[in-house]
Amino acid sequence: MIIDDIEKQPLHNFTEQAYLNYAMYVILDRALPHIADGLKPVQRRIVYAMSELGLKAGSKFKKSARTVGDVLGKFHPHGDSACYEAMVLMAQPFTYRYPLVEGQGNWGSIDDPKSFAAMRYTESRLSNFANILLVELSQGTVDWTDNFDGTLEEPVLLPARLPHILLNGSTGIAVGMATDIPPHNLIEVANACIQLLKHPESTIESLCELLPAPDYPTDAEIITPKAEIIKMYQTGNGSIRMRACYQREDDDIIITALPHQTSGAKVITQIAAQMTAKKLPMVEDVRDESDHENPVRLVIVPRSKKVNIEEIMPHLLATTDLERSYRVNMNMIGLNGRPQVKNLKILLQEWLEYRLTTIRKRLIYRLEKIQKRLHILAGLLVAYLHLDTVIAIIRDEDHPKTVLIKKLNLTEIQADSILELKLRQLAKLEEAKLRDEQILLDKEREEIQQILNSELILKNLLIKEIKADVTGYGNKRRSPVIARQQAQALDQTVLAPSEPVTVILSTKGWVRAAKGHDIDPQTINYRAGDGFAAASLGKSQQQAVFIDSTGRSYSALAHTLPSARGQGEPLTGRFTPPTGALFEYILLGEPDTQYLLASDAGYGFIANLGDLYTKNKAGKVILTLPKNAKILPPVLVSQLKENYYIVVTSEGYLSIVLLSELPLLSKGKGIKLLNIPAKSEESIVSLSLLNQADMITLYAGKRYLTLKERDIDFYKVDRNRRGYKLPRGFRGIDKVVVSCSTNGLQLDTII
Repeated sequence: MIIDDIEKQPLHNFTEQAYLNYAMYVILDRALPHIADGLKPVQRRIVYAMSELGLKAGSKFKKSARTVGDVLGKFHPHGDSACYEAMVLMAQPFTYRYPLVEGQGNWGSIDDPKSFAAMRYTESRLSNFANILLVELSQGTVDWTDNFDGTLEEPVLLPARLPHILLNGSTGIAVGMATDIPPHNLIEVANACIQLLKHPESTIESLCELLPAPDYPTDAEIITPKAEIIKMYQTGNGSIRMRACYQREDDDIIITALPHQTSGAKVITQIAAQMTAKKLPMVEDVRDESDHENPVRLVIVPRSKKVNIEEIMPHLLATTDLERSYRVNMNMIGLNGRPQVKNLKILLQEWLEYRLTTIRKRLIYRLEKIQKRLHILAGLLVAYLHLDTVIAIIRDEDHPKTVLIKKLNLTEIQADSILELKLRQLAKLEEAKLRDEQILLDKEREEIQQILNSELILKNLLIKEIKADVTGYGNKRRSPVIARQQAQALDQTVLAPSEPVTVILSTKGWVRAAKGHDIDPQTINYRAGDGFAAASLGKSQQQAVFIDSTGRSYSALAHTLPSARGQGEPLTGRFTPPTGALFEYILLGEPDTQYLLASDAGYGFIANLGDLYTKNKAGKVILTLPKNAKILPPVLVSQLKENYYIVVTSEGYLSIVLLSELPLLSKGKGIKLLNIPAKSEESIVSLSLLNQADMITLYAGKRYLTLKERDIDFYKVDRNRRGYKLPRGFRGIDKVVVSCSTNGLQLDTII
């Protein structure tokens, strides 16, 4: 069979149009709220369906499944779980600043908002606050449209008496755009609306005097600077930062309020994780004592009374969810039906325009009702004036309606109302009631016409209604706006306990840290084929600096190194040294500790240990080595305040030079330690430091030679000299020992 009327189009055109249609549907009919009532379609349909079910404030609760069934069956043909979740969010007092739904049963908790019971178990009804969306619904204020199957009608928008889009805010993700509108305090929003009605020229800065910041359903503090909040309201984009509230109770720290949508259980987990990792030594315990009377009560137990809250709390605020930022993106569907990010003034102006239009519709609707009633009353009063004639016509005529219209000059509506009168309503007293009603309606008609003819009176009516709603629904701000300093996490070196530690390096580049300084690194167990290479004494909160064979340095906190109870871990797991490089030396100490760094090519300089620190896994070049040169063991300088350095070369030369002739550098090749002839293969085999009163002992095999003060003076030369040759038999030095005459301390340099 051949079909000629098939529409054909390129695939890319079809897919582009299909995706565009889908995107517009998601933006306009699912994800973004409307400025008029601040609701998304599913929320609007839930509220309307509940009102149609009679589930208004004060009525009897009904099963939530009944409500969800009505919403899906009549207005919103989508998934029941998504619809029920939207309903739950509107009922949670910790999610909505002004809940629209009141629930019975398990509706979730602060720790887990999605822990609510199934809809077959919970019951619900509308809250009293929902009246601001519904009270004028039947007064001709909104447009109506067919539902999805055309059998019913539903409101396009709800006639919100207040800017609900600011009161409860909204969040949503559409296609290519999103919205994050924070909740606000009703009284403050109302005051800003009144200010804008009275003074349309008001700036956002002046409005922010009345509306200083969002107001979340939590007692936590808003600590965003005022200037940033004003900028947020000017652009419609920004962020709000919230901080938990805490106080001291005896010796404990009590968290009494958490930022919006922050789980207390998660905060407990975050703090406990730091304690387990030994990154929080000043905290002994943390527990959750929250109950019905105290929805948020987290207890942090310090290790001692000496712990300063003002030190520990900024760290916890910076490293846990006790302080959080919330994105603000005031994107919404405007009165023109298009999504737009609006600033505060434009938002309020547009909503006030909608509200004034709604009031006009309500007044016009009421005026039409009054005029219809006055028309009927006029006919009824004519009937009372000609009561006998009316009774006779009704009793004698076959078609009394037609006769009444002709004889009494009535309209069809008036004639029908006369014929519908009951006999008891023909009393004189009823006539007086009708005249009183006519007088009241005439007065009300004049007032409505006066309001409709004056923009000023209309605005005053709106102000009066806003003030009335403030009295009925307003409450105090929950989230205080307080200026606070930015929280800073404590340095890990401060948090780590200061304990003596010995860091041990093996020849294969494995590292471990042993508690205490009484460890003999030569006697501990090593992996097969591995052995002792170097060790250094220090404290656990200090940085351990590792130097490889290429002159690069790497650093890590000592307390993060594996325990010496095991065989440690390879440094290549932490760092990425050059191919073929070997880790050879370890340095521990304070940042201002000085070391003499040198190569066997005869170049060197003095460096602060802090200059060797780096966060780079690839390390950083500290000592630039000439071709084929090797790095010598670094020599500690600051501990004994040495005056001289001792150099022994492979040709048997010894020179003693003033330490002050070497520069203090952060990196580089250094300068010549002594004058080695050019193109010579001579190298340095020993480098030591010497005080003025120290003695030097030279070891060559089993022989040794002690240089006393007179001999030492002989070898003292300038840095640009080569020094003097040692006696025969001591030109192949194995070891140089410097003996301190004051305390017997010895520094050994082993070749």
